[in-house]
Amino acid sequence: MDSATPDPLALDVRRIAAISLDLDDTLWPIWPTIERAERALHAWLSREAPKTAALLLTPGMLSELREATAKERSDLAHDLSALRRESIRTALRRGGEDPALADPAFEIFFAERQRVTLYDDVLPALKWLSERYPLVAISNGNADVHLTGVGRWFRAAFNARAFGSGKPHAPIFRAAAASVGLLPKDVLHVGDDAALDVVGALDAGMQAAWLVRDERPWEHGARPQLIVPNLHALCVALDTA
Repeated sequence: MDSATPDPLALDVRRIAAISLDLDDTLWPIWPTIERAERALHAWLSREAPKTAALLLTPGMLSELREATAKERSDLAHDLSALRRESIRTALRRGGEDPALADPAFEIFFAERQRVTLYDDVLPALKWLSERYPLVAISNGNADVHLTGVGRWFRAAFNARAFGSGKPHAPIFRAAAASVGLLPKDVLHVGDDAALDVVGALDAGMQAAWLVRDERPWEHGARPQLIVPNLHALCVALDTA
């Protein structure tokens, strides 16, 4: 997949007056970031709550706590920060230590979570795109565009926690378009998640580009107007269409 792949629906570049972008796994790989943040959290717990730190070394314990918290606190499904904080609180309780430590522990995790390593194509592409279109970030995660160092390229940023709901539901896409004075039909959304980004954006009335940095088949009904392997290919497609 070395170049942009147009769908028979065909990307209508003339309609595009703004671009919305997903963050995690679109601008940077998320799992190396999360793993580094979890290591920083564990190092802090080893000093401040050693019994909890020892508990979390049990294979599968961290994922078990996350899953249990997500099930118990389904009201927080759109708020990954709150879910993470509550899973830390549960771990502290199980370890017999002060659950109030969950708040400073989460701050350690959150600060490290913002230290992302951008894909090589991202900064040149954001510069090129932002010179031609207003850019809006739309994320279900808890990255902050300003703390991650990409905020200067974006006119606005939406995340599920602050907005109250996330992708694939239409309201967050509509709000992103409205933030730059547009209707969804005037916006191209770009993201890596086929269901959350592409199908969600299409259902909201946007055009969609699927950014897929690995080889994965398309497994949904409605198709994106464009498939690209990276943001450089997106820029090429927009420049030559």
